[in-house]
This record gives sequence, structure tokens and C-alpha cells, in this order.
Amino acid sequence: MAKIVTMGEIMLRLSTPGQSRFVQAESFDINYGGGEANVAVSLANYGHEAYFVSKLPTHEIGQAAVNSLRRFGVHTDYVARGGERVGIYFLETGASMRPSKVIYDRAGSSIAEAKPEDFDFEEIFKGAQWFHWSGITPAISDASAECLRQALVAAKQAGVTVSCDLNFRKKLWTSEKAQRVMKPLMQYVDVCIGNEEDAELCLGFKPEGDVEGGQTDAEGYKNIFRGMKEAFGFKYVVSTLRESFSATHNGWKAMIYDGNDFYVSKRYDINPIIDRVGGGDSFSGGLIHGLLTRDNQGEALEFAVAASALKHTIPGDVNMVSVQEVEALVGGSASGRVQR
Repeated sequence: MAKIVTMGEIMLRLSTPGQSRFVQAESFDINYGGGEANVAVSLANYGHEAYFVSKLPTHEIGQAAVNSLRRFGVHTDYVARGGERVGIYFLETGASMRPSKVIYDRAGSSIAEAKPEDFDFEEIFKGAQWFHWSGITPAISDASAECLRQALVAAKQAGVTVSCDLNFRKKLWTSEKAQRVMKPLMQYVDVCIGNEEDAELCLGFKPEGDVEGGQTDAEGYKNIFRGMKEAFGFKYVVSTLRESFSATHNGWKAMIYDGNDFYVSKRYDINPIIDRVGGGDSFSGGLIHGLLTRDNQGEALEFAVAASALKHTIPGDVNMVSVQEVEALVGGSASGRVQR
């Protein structure tokens, strides 16, 4: 399997038990997660040599975050140590018509204050086949954005395929700053992943139709994909499409375009959703695995969508499924019958 590198922030997640509200909670459930860390876990589960690049404090909470990755087989050799704190986010899980809520407490985290000299990018990308990052990493701070830029330069010099999940976060930066920072980084990207909102807010591309209700014309997406590919030279443009009927009932599918063929995946009706946090990350992990191991983009996309659909059924940030389980769902085994 491939050596795959991801880079970003891993945070301590404090979530209210069940679907209780923040103001009700007398305790929090602990998980560790973050966009690129979640992708690394998926890829390790699929048998790849997954490496996560970040910076964490030397104290015990920093070590707990490292250990949370190691337990899933993610390599942490390139995690720099130092700084004062692990970023935290609080999660209140919604239900029915009440949406989930996230509150960040991540200012001044170790990765936000990291410097390029904390990382030996030449060593990190030695023998690597793939590098994945998301728009969250450059949004954390100007310092982490510069670390990422230097990582991208090194990845391209090493001949590594690069994927980006645009992942716009309005609580971290504005659309104006996102476009100012993200557009120049697109020259290094081979596979661009995002939803319709990400493409508009990060890159200025907007599909036609009622996005909120999932009523979007596939042909409209094709035109946007074509424009993005021409503007930035992507090899693949990929978008997920979520139909949000309620916090616990979503439709889920995706589309991919390679410049020649436009492929739309099968649609999954996910009801009830157990935990949708990390759903996009599980999609990215599945897509990377699919593009590395499947015969064509359609098969790669079907693997990614099925993997992500399964993640919605699992508590926590990370997708704890095997290749065999994803393949079973791709093959039509969605009844949920007990496997004996």
C-alpha cells in the first residue's frame, strides 16, 4: 500500500452525552479528531502507511492526542512537539429539526504557532505517493498557512499527488481571506474536493439551483467543475451533495469530473444519523484509497460515498470501517442484518 501524508490540527473534542444541550451537560464525552487526522485514520484502516503531520504540546494531553492516532495505526513520526496547548472544540449533537452546534476553543494551539523549521519536509515526503490537506489548516493562522505552503512546494518537488478538501469554516476566516490564501495554493493541487458552499466561498465558483434542499442540477455542477478545472488545472474535481431533511436524516451522494467524464454516484438515504462530524473526512479518505486502488473514477467515487455513509453511523470523529465493510455496502448490502 501507499505512503500517504496528511497535515493539519488534531483537537480534543468534548461532546455532550447523547443529544443533550450544552446548558444541560454535567459531563462531556472525550474524542480526538480533526480534518486531516480523520483522513489519516481512514487510510490506516484501509492498510496504507498513513502519516500525520502536526505540532502538539509535550504534556499529557498532547500525548493523549498522539496516542489516539497510534491506536489506529497512524504514524506520528512527523508530529513536532512543543507549544502550550491542544485546540479544543465542543460539540452539541442535534436531533430532528434541531441542528448540531460546534464551539471552538483553539486559539494559540501548538499548530497555530508552528514554524516551517519544525518540519523536515524533504524527509516527510520521501517515498510518499499522496499528500492531503484541507482549507482548515491555512485558516488556523498565518503561521500554519506558511507551513502548509512550504509543505506543498516540497510535495510537488517530490512528485507527490496532492488532494485538497476545501472545507470552508466561517468561524475561522472570511470568504475574502479564504480566496486570497487558497487560490494561490491551488496550483499545487491535483484532486480538489468540496461541496457547493466550499467551492463558492473558497474559490468563487457557484452552482445553480437550491443547494440547501439538495435540488441542484448535475449539469450545473458539470459546468462549474469544468470552469474550476480550467482555472486551476485540477486532474479531478469532486463534490459531495448532502440533502439535509433534518439533523438526523440526510441524503448523500457525490460527483466527480476528470475533464472527460462526469460521474454521479448512487444516493444513500441516511436515517438516523448517529454522528455526521467527520463525514466529509471519511469521504476524502475513501476517495484517496479509491483513486489509488480502483480501475476508474466511478469505482473510486462509489467507494468514497459508501465509506462516508457508514461513518454517519459511528460516534466520534473517525471512520472505523474496513475495506471489506465498505465494499459490502457498495455491492448493495445495506439491510443492516446481523452478520453471523
